[in-house]
Amino acid sequence: MTHPIDPVNLNPIPPMIDSYTYHSVLPNTIDGQIKDEDEGWIMGIDEAGRGRPMVYAAAYCPISFKSTLEEMGFDDSKALSADTRQSLWESFDVYPELCYSSTSLSPQAISAGMLRRIPTNLNRQAEDATIGLIRNALDRGVNVKECYVDALGPAPQWQARLTAIFPTIKFTVCPKADSLFKIVGAASIVAKVTRDRYVHHWVDYEDVGADGSITLKNADEEEINRGSGYPSDPKTQAFLKNSLDPVFGYKGIVRFSWATVKVLLDKNGVECQWIDDNSQPSALRYFSADNDNAKPKVWKDLGVSGVGEL
Repeated sequence: MTHPIDPVNLNPIPPMIDSYTYHSVLPNTIDGQIKDEDEGWIMGIDEAGRGRPMVYAAAYCPISFKSTLEEMGFDDSKALSADTRQSLWESFDVYPELCYSSTSLSPQAISAGMLRRIPTNLNRQAEDATIGLIRNALDRGVNVKECYVDALGPAPQWQARLTAIFPTIKFTVCPKADSLFKIVGAASIVAKVTRDRYVHHWVDYEDVGADGSITLKNADEEEINRGSGYPSDPKTQAFLKNSLDPVFGYKGIVRFSWATVKVLLDKNGVECQWIDDNSQPSALRYFSADNDNAKPKVWKDLGVSGVGEL
């Protein structure tokens, strides 16, 4: 999904129905491709949130911009105030050399992956998002020479896997990379600001009108306090308790694959019983061979016959 403007810069922020990736404008480009593809770039990757929306972000700039980057004040976003994060977020518009991409995974997409018959767990989805950000940058002509990644699981194994996928890039994967490398700190700002804006200004897509209109709250209408999203947060606990529908569960911001939610649904939801009609034959029999020359029944109904063997 392509967005000309970062959705979190819109007012109101549109509902997050699907996961998407946004890319900021590259400097000195022709039709989106960098003119000087020989110039080396550095990249940093970090994430924000392990529930609700999860955001993975990559910040990248030419190596020649690194000395300026070092003086800009980037750090682990969690260690900075909201005002400082906002100021650093705006610096991406001030310095065209400093670019970013962000992949925002919607809660329902995360749940869909985790609740599949063969689950795609949260770590695997995060790995796919990281790989996708690097591949997208390369496809846009960004000559990434060095990439610094905040550790996802065991750092040596993750670094080795990334190196095998992208052998032309020198990877450094380690814990606390957002406080050790300014380019990762920049990615941390993008991820944190993006996720916070979604969480604090969340629009339930279930409440969007058929014409796409969004009903804004009145000035005197109380805001819904969903808390931080962590199960230990009393505000999050209160939100989950008060907004649960015993039949339908929750609206789209809540991941049904979250263990905390599973417990609440089991305890307070209406039990649903799926009853199979054992008197009806399985649909698989329609495609299996019967006694008519070992031909499936569907062949007879469609008038299909064999014409030879390959």
